[in-house]
Amino acid sequence: MKVIVLGSGIIGTASAWFLNKSGHEVTVIDREPGAAQETSFANGCQISVSHAEPWANPAAPMKVLKWLGQEDAPLLFRLRPEWLQWKWGMHFLRECTAARTAHNIRQIVAIAEYSRQTLQAVRAETAVDYHCETRGILHFYTDQKEFDQSLPAARLMRELGCERISIGADEVIKIEPALASIRNKIVGGDFTATDESGDIYKFTTGLAAKAKQAGVDFLFNTNVTRLITEGTGASARITGVEVISAEGRHQVLRADAFVLAMGSFSVPLVKPLGIDLMIYPGKGYSATYTVTNPEAAPSVSLTDDGYKLVVSRLGDRLRVAGTCELNGYGRALNPVRCEAITRRTRELFPDACDYDNPAYWAGLRPLTPSNVPYIGKTRFSNLFLNTGHGTLGWTMGCGSGRAIADIVSGRQPEVDFEFTGMPHRSPNHPVSNRTVRA
Repeated sequence: MKVIVLGSGIIGTASAWFLNKSGHEVTVIDREPGAAQETSFANGCQISVSHAEPWANPAAPMKVLKWLGQEDAPLLFRLRPEWLQWKWGMHFLRECTAARTAHNIRQIVAIAEYSRQTLQAVRAETAVDYHCETRGILHFYTDQKEFDQSLPAARLMRELGCERISIGADEVIKIEPALASIRNKIVGGDFTATDESGDIYKFTTGLAAKAKQAGVDFLFNTNVTRLITEGTGASARITGVEVISAEGRHQVLRADAFVLAMGSFSVPLVKPLGIDLMIYPGKGYSATYTVTNPEAAPSVSLTDDGYKLVVSRLGDRLRVAGTCELNGYGRALNPVRCEAITRRTRELFPDACDYDNPAYWAGLRPLTPSNVPYIGKTRFSNLFLNTGHGTLGWTMGCGSGRAIADIVSGRQPEVDFEFTGMPHRSPNHPVSNRTVRA
């Protein structure tokens, strides 16, 4: 079949790679001049199955209320006169029950673990260089209550096969000596030795280059304006995608199947078709620092739970990313939030980096209320979804691409996950069917 993939971040590029390997003729369309120019450009760079606990959990509502109005809050919900934001917020609260949180963790761990294994296979096959580190991910806590609340989630993840081991403060320092300067503040941590980190931009652009060599066609500087449909009911299908080319020319590109992997921008594209995706952009920030003292900088990828920050070593750079601002589609940098990242990083590793010349960046994470992405089918027989991966796009990327290639090809993916618009059977959930309203 001829397949068009909309979007060339990690999700779209991985989808194209596996679709090509499945024997399809693949074209990728993106408005940017190259792959991984938006949300996949400068994130926290963790492959973190251990970070499967969603933002929506029983402790979240009180935290959100506490953080309202704080410009440097880890999660800033800036209320707007916008129906999607309010509707998303109501769905978010619904996902905060203990039962829904446990269910969502199961889903996220399943696709994340599958994706990590898939990434390892792709890495072995392609030899793409992306500053890969396989030293695990260390979560550390500076608040006893936060640490105590993390223990049930860690136990559940261990039951699901993710070896997230809870540890004491001394063990935290033993794993990452660079945290010694705040030893008196650390109350505990957890460590997942099988987790990884690496530069998502380098990987995605490297994989895109390999895909191009294998025959995938990339159309950059090309804006997608609408999807063209025909038929109704069970016979409804997409016949083409209207685009504005790099030269400014309108044209319609035809294919047998279409994969939507445009992150937060998936929502307005399919809304005219009657498909309501519950995705809202969460603006995440990152800062990249030049390492000036390698011995004082961390070598293990870290998660600072109190400040909702992740830290990854990328060769002679240190990437620190996190926080979330729900405030529409704007990507303008908030200086207060940028400075908060540098202030915390300097506190953790005072002698490690050049903190006077940070490279700040913001990207829009496509957040679902549950943190569970849309991967699967729509009511249009040849339109498929691979979007809404939130803060875990890098973690879920390769597995999501492999899964959607299977679905487009008429195969059942080899992972126990509730795919959108498809029947699901497992020991825990005998029959379910996750759908989008159409």
